[in-house]
Amino acid sequence: MAVGEQVYGFFIPTVTLMGIGAHKEIGKQVKALGGKKPFICTDKGITKAGITQQIVDLIKKDAGVDAVVFDETVPNPTDTNVHDGLKVFQDKKCDLIISLGGGSSHDCGKGIGIVSTNGGNIRDYEGVDKSKKPMPPFIAINTTAGTASEMTRFCIITNTSNHVKMAIVDWRVTPNVAINDPLLMAGMPPGLTAATGMDALTHAVEAYVSIIATPVTDACALQAIRLIAGNLRAAVANGADMLARDNMAYAEFLAGMAFNNASLGHVHAMAHQLGGFYNLPHGVCNAILLPHVEKFNLIAKMDRFGDIAKAMGENVEGLPPRAAADKALDAIKQLSVDVGIPRGLKELGVKEKDLQVMAENAQKDACGFTNPRCPTLEDVIQIYKWAM
Repeated sequence: MAVGEQVYGFFIPTVTLMGIGAHKEIGKQVKALGGKKPFICTDKGITKAGITQQIVDLIKKDAGVDAVVFDETVPNPTDTNVHDGLKVFQDKKCDLIISLGGGSSHDCGKGIGIVSTNGGNIRDYEGVDKSKKPMPPFIAINTTAGTASEMTRFCIITNTSNHVKMAIVDWRVTPNVAINDPLLMAGMPPGLTAATGMDALTHAVEAYVSIIATPVTDACALQAIRLIAGNLRAAVANGADMLARDNMAYAEFLAGMAFNNASLGHVHAMAHQLGGFYNLPHGVCNAILLPHVEKFNLIAKMDRFGDIAKAMGENVEGLPPRAAADKALDAIKQLSVDVGIPRGLKELGVKEKDLQVMAENAQKDACGFTNPRCPTLEDVIQIYKWAM
């Protein structure tokens, strides 16, 4: 629990719709927010799967308006991607944003929204609460169980000039409405299910050991860890297991509630550099780095790692604090192995010659500011080497 005289906020969407069939409410939500020309920010994969057209049809049926589709979002969206979408939004005179997909679509939609009302370049908003004006009404429909971007105040955009992922943390980019329907997640292949699930686990773990954790975020984080430990393997093994899918949808949302308010740590600070440099999947990078960063953090929050071990189903009864904490790292590693996460960064093509500059950039990443232990530059380089 955090101590001191600082006041802590709690950020969350105004409305969240969850459960099987929740996406069918989209038209009603567009109508409730007064949207006359909704803009859908998504990607080619979602469109190819037929999900985009489902949403367009529901909006037409229940809100009586036609939606504009921008399905050019790329994985690890860039500043260029944001401004391409912004041009369509402005040219078509849209008045409401719907992000449809995983974290990339949500982040791109957030970037478009913040620049549409505040002007300038998305690069101007790197940091904390840089915007001055509200975004257009914003609905986020989630199709993965991992990033929680559909409900957070975080927006991650790659700067194409230096290949660094910018962390934009701004309460104004929190969606008005978040929709998490496990039906839209059933088609995720096993690899994506594993990567997004481990991303959610990383959110929960980093939030639980954050230096600004509170009793509220602790409750969210621990329940997220329990649900992930109990359901991710089943969701990876059988994507049609709707109970596992539903539980993972709740888990990623709870993890989002936790880190949206307790923030993150050096796993994300370091993973962002891998994504910016090599355009690698964010969830996979988090999964590989997680046990190594937490090995470094262990001495700072030993009792909390014991709690994490217990939440992951490990028997820590009667164990000394260090042994209980070690069980958390073992459980994280075993879950990664079971769901097929690559063993190390070398398998992803990461080169040792890039570790120095990535470590330097990681030290500037806002996500690292709440890490429970303060690493030196040499420490960060060493953690990357452990993860190779």
